[in-house]
Amino acid sequence: MLSREQIEALIPHKGKMCLWDEVLAWDAGSVHLRARNHLDPEHPLRSRGRLHAVHLCEYGAQAMAVHGGLRAQHGGDPARPGMLVALRGVQLHCAELDGLAGWIECVADVLVEGEGSQQYAFRISHAGKLLAEGRAAVMLQAPEQNPRG
Repeated sequence: MLSREQIEALIPHKGKMCLWDEVLAWDAGSVHLRARNHLDPEHPLRSRGRLHAVHLCEYGAQAMAVHGGLRAQHGGDPARPGMLVALRGVQLHCAELDGLAGWIECVADVLVEGEGSQQYAFRISHAGKLLAEGRAAVMLQAPEQNPRG
């Protein structure tokens, strides 16, 4: 299990914008995380006092980033920065996250990956009830060239 501090070391999101609190499990093809920051009245994605379900897409995207960071770290390489370029098949099964006591959890699975891109499926739930699901694609920055000389 990884802590919030360890997660922050893997991804560019820091402080309250780091949305995941713990990594429960991971392997080369998937990651399982959980968070309870949706309860924070000062959540950075909160608008007019509400945390809307559409923000679960950002949770899904950050799950991808955490998984990429874990895989890179395991391989001894730096993680390649990426940019979210598409969301597909997103289904929101709730309107907002307010009132959900306890943890929300995410499982993100690698669907397709190439040299410069990755696509994941994500499922986010609370107490066994599905809140959101979808697919997300990211374009990865080209690896830095190491000049020899």
